[in-house]
Amino acid sequence: MSEVSPVVDEFYILAGAAHADDRTHVLKHGETFGLFDHYGDIHPHGLGEQGVYHEGTRFLSKLDVRVGRKRPLFLSSAAQSNNELLAIDLANPDVPIENGLFIPRGTIHIFRSKFLWEGICYERLRISNFGLIPAHVHIAVEFDADFADIFEVRGARRTRRGIRHEPRVQTHSAVVLSYTGLDEMLRSTRITFTPSVHSLKGSIAQLQLTLEPKEDYEFFIIVECFRGDEVREYALSYPDALKRLTASLSAARLHETAIETSNEQFNAWLDRSIADVRMMVTETEDGPYPYAGVPWFSTVFGRDGIITAVELLWINPEIAKGVLLFLASNQATTCDCGSEAEPGKILHEMRQGEMAALGEIPFGKYYGTVDATPLFVILAGEYYRAVGDRDFVQFLWPHVAAALRWMDEYGDVDGDGFVEYSRQSEKGLVHQGWKDSQDSVFHADGMLAEGPIALCEVQGYVYAAKKSAAMLARVLGDRTGADEFDRQAKSLKQRFQTAFWCEELSTYVLALDRYKKMCRVRTSNAGHCLFTGIATPDRAKRLGAGLFGDGLFSGWGIRTVHSSELRYNPMSYHNGSIWPHDNAIIAQGLSRFGFKDLALRILEGMFNVSLMVDLHRLPELFCGFPRRHDQGPTLYPVACSPQSWAAGAVYMLLRSCLGMTLDAPQHRLQFEYPALPAFLDELHIRNLRVGNSSVDLTLRRYPDNVGINVDRRVGRLEIVVYK
Repeated sequence: MSEVSPVVDEFYILAGAAHADDRTHVLKHGETFGLFDHYGDIHPHGLGEQGVYHEGTRFLSKLDVRVGRKRPLFLSSAAQSNNELLAIDLANPDVPIENGLFIPRGTIHIFRSKFLWEGICYERLRISNFGLIPAHVHIAVEFDADFADIFEVRGARRTRRGIRHEPRVQTHSAVVLSYTGLDEMLRSTRITFTPSVHSLKGSIAQLQLTLEPKEDYEFFIIVECFRGDEVREYALSYPDALKRLTASLSAARLHETAIETSNEQFNAWLDRSIADVRMMVTETEDGPYPYAGVPWFSTVFGRDGIITAVELLWINPEIAKGVLLFLASNQATTCDCGSEAEPGKILHEMRQGEMAALGEIPFGKYYGTVDATPLFVILAGEYYRAVGDRDFVQFLWPHVAAALRWMDEYGDVDGDGFVEYSRQSEKGLVHQGWKDSQDSVFHADGMLAEGPIALCEVQGYVYAAKKSAAMLARVLGDRTGADEFDRQAKSLKQRFQTAFWCEELSTYVLALDRYKKMCRVRTSNAGHCLFTGIATPDRAKRLGAGLFGDGLFSGWGIRTVHSSELRYNPMSYHNGSIWPHDNAIIAQGLSRFGFKDLALRILEGMFNVSLMVDLHRLPELFCGFPRRHDQGPTLYPVACSPQSWAAGAVYMLLRSCLGMTLDAPQHRLQFEYPALPAFLDELHIRNLRVGNSSVDLTLRRYPDNVGINVDRRVGRLEIVVYK
C-alpha cells in the first residue's frame, strides 16, 4: 500500500482545549456577535474564542465581573428561547469586610442580562441585597480589547500587527479602547457605565455600594464597536434598544410559516431552530441573508446561504429572495486568479476585517467554490416554484444565464463534459466542494486526488441546474432554449452513469481525479445525487440501502465517509463526521425516489440528537462514532453552534417525510405519500404560503397513512394528496 501522510489545512481551526464543555453562550445581531462563558463574562479559556466581534474583528476580548475581588457563585444562565436575551443569575461568595466579619454567600443576588443591537452589546446588572442588614458591596469590572482578526483567533500567526493606543478615559462614565491596523483603519471600542462608577481606569471600573435589606441597584454596561470615524454621539438606552430588538423579532415572525406538533420536545427543536435562523439572518442592502455560523463563519457564504434558503423555502421564501439578490449583486464579471473569480461565478465567501483588507487571507471577496454557481440556479428555480413571481425571474435571468455560461465555459476545466475545480490561487482552497478540507477527496488507498477534480454531487447540481434553467426559460417564453437545457441535462445524466457508478461498491464514487480515475470511496456525497435526481431509479435503491449500512449510518445519522475507508476518522471534520444539513439533503433525495421509511430514519436520528444537545440546538457537525446505549452523540470540538444550515435541517427533513411540493404557478400544494414518525401524532402548519395563497393544515398520523385537514385557506390553492 502507498504511504499515506496526514494533511494539515492552511485554514485549520486550532483547538487548544475542548470546546464541548465550555458552555459558551452565543448572541448575534447583524454584523456583530458575542461569545460569553456561562457567567456572562469573556475569558481566554477553552479555545480562547470568547469575545464581542464586529465585522470580522474582536472588539472586546475580556470582561470579568467580580464581587469583593472574587468571582461570584454561579447559579444559572440561559439564552431565551427566541435568542433575544442572555440571562445569568449569580450570587456573592463569602466576602470578608472588616474585623473578621463577612457577607455570607448567597446574600447578594446579581442578575445579568445582555443582548446585541446594531453593533452594540447592552448589559444590565441588577444587584439585590436579600440579607437582614445593610451590605457594603464592591463590584469590579475588568475589560480589554485586543482587536484580533477572527483568523488570528482561529490560529493564524502574523509577523506584524497594528498599533494599540492608550485607553482614553472620559470622566467616570466611559472609556475608549482603540487600535489602528496595518490597513490604516481605526477600530474603537467605547465602554460606557451608567450611572457613573466610582473609579474608572484604563482596564478596570469599580463600584462601591451600600444596599439596605431588600434594596436593588441597577447599572448598565454598553459596549459600542466603531470603525473609522463612525463614532456615534450616543447609544440608545438599554430599554429602548431592547424594545427595537423585540419589535424586529416580532416582525420577522409575520413572514414565517408556524409549526407545532403533539410532541413538546420536537416543538423545542423547532422553536430553537427558527430562533437560530432569525439570529443568523443579517439584513443586507439586497435583503435578508443567513450568515453561515458562529463563531468562525459569521459572514456571507454562497453555498451555505443557498442551502439554508432551500431548507427554509416553505417556511420563509423571503430568505431565498434575499440570497438570490445578494449573490446576483456580487456575481463575478471578470477573471481574477487571486480571488478565483470568473465571469458568471457565484461568490464563495466574503470577509471583513484587517487580514482580508490586506490580502493576508484571500477571502475578502473569494470565489473558490465549484458548487455555489449551479446551486444558485437551482435556488432560482425552487424560488419560482414556491412563489410564482415571473417578474423576478425576468430580472434574475441575466444572472442565471451568466451562471450557466460559467458551467459550460469555465467550470469544465478539461473539456470532458463534467464540471470540476482546480485551485488557481496559492492562498485559496485546495478543495472547493462542500467538503473543503485538504484531505477530503482521496482514493481507496488513502492517497489524495489531484485536480482538476470532478465531484459526484457537483454533476448532480449541474444536472438539476440545467433542469431548472429549462423550466425558467419556458416561463420567459424561450422554448428553444428550454429544449436545449433539457437536452444538456439528459446527456449529462447518461454520461454520469458511465463515469461515476461503481458496481462493486453499489454507489456513485466520490470523484474523478485529473486522470479520470475514480475515487472509489463510499461517502455521503453520493446521497446528494438522489436529491438532484441525476441517479437512476434502480441505482437509487441500491445507493439508499448502502447509506444505511453500519459503515455509513451511525444510529444518529449518515457519516460523511464509510467507516471501512482508509481515511475514515469519526473525529475528523469531513472524513467520518455527521452533518445535519448533509443528512437533510439526503433525506430529501430519498423521499424523491419514494424511500420515505429511510427519510424517517434520518429525521428520527436527528431528533434524538436534538434531545441530547444543549438548547436542542443541532451543531454544525458532530463526531461519527456509533450510537451507544444511554449516551448522547460525541460533540466535535470546534463546531459552529448555531450554524444556519444545521438550524434549517429540521424543515427540510419534515418536508421530505411529508413529500411536500409547492407549485405556485399551478396554484397547487402537493403531498406525495406523506409520512410522520411514530413520535409525532399530530402536526399543525399555520400560514403556509404558496404564491399569493396561504393555508393552515392539521396532519394526523394513522396506522397506515397520514390524514390532512384544511383548517383555513386564503386564495386559489388546490391541495393534492397521494396516499
